[in-house]
Amino acid sequence: MRMDYLHHKFPLNHRNLLLKLLLSLFFFGLAFRLLFFHSLSPPVLESPFPEKTTLPVPQPHHPPPLLLPQNPPVSEEQVPEEDPEHTPEEVQEHVSENEDQVETHTDREECDYFSGDWVPNPFGPMYTNETCSHIESPQNCLKNGRPDREFLYWRWAPRGCELPQFDAAKFLNMMRGKAWALVGDSITRNHVQSLICILSTVDQAVMYYHDEEYKSRSWNFPSYNFNVSVIWSPYLVEAAIYEDMNGISSSEVEIQLDKLDSKWVDQYMDFDYIIFSTGKWFLKAAIYYENHTIMGCHACPKRNLTELGFNFAYRKALKFVFNFIVSSNHRGVIFFRTFTPDHFENGEWFSGGTCKRTAPIKEGEMEMKELNMMLRNIELEEIAKARDKASRNGVNLKLVDFAGLSHLRPDGHPGPYRQFHPFEKGKNSKVQNDCLHWCLPGPIDSWNDILMQMVINS
Repeated sequence: MRMDYLHHKFPLNHRNLLLKLLLSLFFFGLAFRLLFFHSLSPPVLESPFPEKTTLPVPQPHHPPPLLLPQNPPVSEEQVPEEDPEHTPEEVQEHVSENEDQVETHTDREECDYFSGDWVPNPFGPMYTNETCSHIESPQNCLKNGRPDREFLYWRWAPRGCELPQFDAAKFLNMMRGKAWALVGDSITRNHVQSLICILSTVDQAVMYYHDEEYKSRSWNFPSYNFNVSVIWSPYLVEAAIYEDMNGISSSEVEIQLDKLDSKWVDQYMDFDYIIFSTGKWFLKAAIYYENHTIMGCHACPKRNLTELGFNFAYRKALKFVFNFIVSSNHRGVIFFRTFTPDHFENGEWFSGGTCKRTAPIKEGEMEMKELNMMLRNIELEEIAKARDKASRNGVNLKLVDFAGLSHLRPDGHPGPYRQFHPFEKGKNSKVQNDCLHWCLPGPIDSWNDILMQMVINS
């Protein structure tokens, strides 16, 4: 009945018109309501068009975090330290590399490994005279009866940077298939023993060559195909030496200042790393030659020759050696090690000098001897000139200045314990003291700590 009434009261076209009118009023009211409330409330950042919103006070636009890409390019400063696991993997690697580069740059440019102090080391040496069979008898102080042990418990600490202890396994891995040579005098032999002993804690060295007097030798570390050689050449230039095993000379040394020693020159290009050193031998009485002609001498009062002085010969020999090195096409790393001072007190080696100290000294506590200072100044002057030429020629020549840090260790020498139990026949026994070479283990082991860092940084 009701449906019939509606059909009769409102025809179809009138009903459509009425429906359109009602819908128009509804949408008009809804639009007015939305517009009115939008003008009273802050903008919604999730709006598809936030940039078109007119605000009473202009505000910077900050898109919501969820709209950012999942892996944006992040700078080093933007990486949140408290949440590294959410840092993109490639960014973490980038940051790590940068940190390593910065540290290495600091070591190269700012760290002076040769300025520092000897500090206590409760861990002691990396080897002992019982674990290493490569220590020569005159440096085997403990076996020879040295009673104190305090000299073993110090390490070198540069000021302003860390010096890690020598890592034998890491070093051997770095040196797979390579060859080192240490060229010089008996201090060089002393040094190579230290290096061999440390490396042998990881892989036992096998000696495969020695000369007749065992002054030049070569070792191989079979697990790494790594070779280390020591080449006896106390002057680096050609020299005829007339003395016995105790250093007693029967005649002046004859030095050819314009001829390099063939013992190292003939093998020069065979080595990836070479450490040259000399110095003390130039203080000996000598006759100097150039072009097979006598130029003069040093400490030869009985000969009618011009006294030129050891400093003349030392500078001339170093110039000749450095000129050869910087003009070569050697593409490895070449070190020049400064000489190491002796610590004879109350006399020299030939006049009853001794070295009885049992602890390191501080800078300024003991003056370096004048002759030692003269040697050192010549070395520093000539290596500075040579390094300028080397850098221009692409030769990697580095200075290893152990003179200062070694000067602070008068306690590290064998003294009377260069021979087996020197006071076995009584405390007043007359014995020869050695205040030049170093006990093994001993202070010389720290030289390898510095060398390893220089190799890493090079």
